[in-house]
Amino acid sequence: MNFKRLGKSGLRVPELSFGTATFGGGNDFFKAWGSTDAGGASRLIDVCLEHGVSLFDTADVYSDGLAEQILGEAIKGKRNRLLISTKVTFPTGDGANDYGSSRQHIIDAVDQSLKRLQVDHIDLLQLHGQDYNTPVEETLSTLDQLVRDGKVRYTGASNFSGWHLMKSLATSDRYGYPRHVAHQIYYSLLNRDYEWELAPLAEDQGVGAVVWSPLGWGKLTGKIRRGQPAKPGTRAHDIAGTGPHFEEERLFRIIDALDVVAEQTGKSIPQIALNWLLGKKTVANVIIGARDEKQLIENIGATGWSLTQEQKALLEQASDVPPAYPVWHQRSFTMLNERGA
Repeated sequence: MNFKRLGKSGLRVPELSFGTATFGGGNDFFKAWGSTDAGGASRLIDVCLEHGVSLFDTADVYSDGLAEQILGEAIKGKRNRLLISTKVTFPTGDGANDYGSSRQHIIDAVDQSLKRLQVDHIDLLQLHGQDYNTPVEETLSTLDQLVRDGKVRYTGASNFSGWHLMKSLATSDRYGYPRHVAHQIYYSLLNRDYEWELAPLAEDQGVGAVVWSPLGWGKLTGKIRRGQPAKPGTRAHDIAGTGPHFEEERLFRIIDALDVVAEQTGKSIPQIALNWLLGKKTVANVIIGARDEKQLIENIGATGWSLTQEQKALLEQASDVPPAYPVWHQRSFTMLNERGA
């Protein structure tokens, strides 16, 4: 397993982490992801550690806190061998302060996560979404205090727009608060919007991308093709209206290109889609998920090899879409961007 520095920080993380959204199945939405119990989770974690996957990603809203609770049970006796990443911000109850990135909610949410995880600190705490209601100074001063108190080691954001992430970084620089070293983002061959603005920002500011849903919400498995729709029991079928938007014909075009590369490399379609992401310079970590050991081992097989430049070009040509404004306008003036950011 290759390890990479997370952004500008000194923390080194494996290039793959394991996502725990499949733990618990505590409500209808997450049942479509999986319902792994503590025993199954412990086995999957052991497999991960055997292969160097030592970062585990969760969130307080995954199955209404059950995923954190199961992760906490499953890592007993193993805490010194792994890193824990969790996220706060989204609603966790019906109270007026049960959501957001206010001082009130963040402190309460972190304390509850620590209790469910049965640990004394969180290695990477990420703000799960962009809270327009709370002053960024309030949010960052709270994270600063949590770091000083030893409850959190590093901080990051998730699903931020470029301007809000940059505002957070500038505020941290102004007041000496910890900078976000990670941005957990959606990025896949199916949706490459991250490349337009967030990737150049990440490279310029030293923010490592932690990629969620790298297989396009379950679409880039090779199981969905022309005349072969998603099957019941999969996310792509059971919660088909959720997740990123895409054009069906473009998906099929990408699968065709993945088929060509699979024939050339002897690798599976998921392995190729994951490996393509691992080659991106701002990507520090890609989150993989698995309902069982076989699927986990296959996903781990995305590491230890590289696509050729020709294969990358084939995949990128098949998945390319015209960028939104102002990116398409900026790309017309290459002399203003000699670094190619």
